[in-house]
Amino acid sequence: MSAWIDSRSGWPSFVVSTAKGWLTAELRDRCITRDLAWGIPVPRQGFADKVFYVWFDAPIGYIAATQEWAAAAPGRDWRKWWWQADDVRYVQFLGKDNIPFHTVSFPATLIGSNEPWKSVDVIKGFHWLNYEGGKFSTSRNRGIFTDQALKELPADLWRWWLIANAPESADTDFNVARFVADVNKDLADIFGNLVNRIVSFAHRAFDGRIPEGGAPDEAEHLLARELEQRIATLRRHHEALEFRAAATATRAIWDVANAYLQHAAPWTAIKSDRLRAAIVTRTALNLVRTCAVLAWSIVPGLSENVLHAFGGEDAAPRWPRGPIADLLDGGAGTAIAPIGPLVEKISPERASHLAARFGP
Repeated sequence: MSAWIDSRSGWPSFVVSTAKGWLTAELRDRCITRDLAWGIPVPRQGFADKVFYVWFDAPIGYIAATQEWAAAAPGRDWRKWWWQADDVRYVQFLGKDNIPFHTVSFPATLIGSNEPWKSVDVIKGFHWLNYEGGKFSTSRNRGIFTDQALKELPADLWRWWLIANAPESADTDFNVARFVADVNKDLADIFGNLVNRIVSFAHRAFDGRIPEGGAPDEAEHLLARELEQRIATLRRHHEALEFRAAATATRAIWDVANAYLQHAAPWTAIKSDRLRAAIVTRTALNLVRTCAVLAWSIVPGLSENVLHAFGGEDAAPRWPRGPIADLLDGGAGTAIAPIGPLVEKISPERASHLAARFGP
């Protein structure tokens, strides 16, 4: 097992150390059955009153679920995913309490079968997300749970905060005040304000279309070069499953876009140089669209609102391809639908309501 673990790559260091710790200190005979009235029965004589321990049985359910999926429609073959599936990249996302079962127990079961089962390539483990200084608890109704959260605020607001603060290297503590401050700053003040300013201006000054005319100046060339580097960095974070870093890099691109728009100020330039204002507006609108594409995996709802305004469809947008300079200078004549405020700030009253409802 130690050699198998050493053959993996891309695992967080604490996942590797947890697995190695089990192999050196925690590895001993353990029961895989429980005396319970519910669960998966053990198909063996003399075990009629026993069921499999869930953390032995549950990982096997990954294969069983794929078999059930394949049986539901013609042309599906579960073996392509699990049996001699060397072309499959298999990634698991786990809380740290589940790491021993998925790094040691289940792989040992597969390897011990001496059959060509696909084993996990990357295990992305997480530490705890705590709540107001303590643990979430369903039995004590302590914390904010998904069904309740979605009744209070759009999913993207929760998604953004949880990804931007993912407990990758240590436990993360959630509290309402920090959540409200981060969402208002990142999504409303930075991303939302960027979108609202330039789309509103385009409707006032250029009939709601990406304007034509003029050639990009040095400012746009510098912007394109910086974006090339930042987009490459963002892609590396996504491919490495570095969620916090990906959110930070996404926000940094929003900051770059805001800085460009604030400095170029097409609403000021148009007073004396309409052609320059058209160049800046075209660049900024394409920049907004690019920002939405890059943020789609984190805040898909907000991104789709932007992309729909540009005529996009309900599908995962393609990652930017080709020279960014060409991308920022394209689309002349394209109509942009009004968007309105992209993100509504969480008001102090709303924040007080959340704190009262979900407070410790």
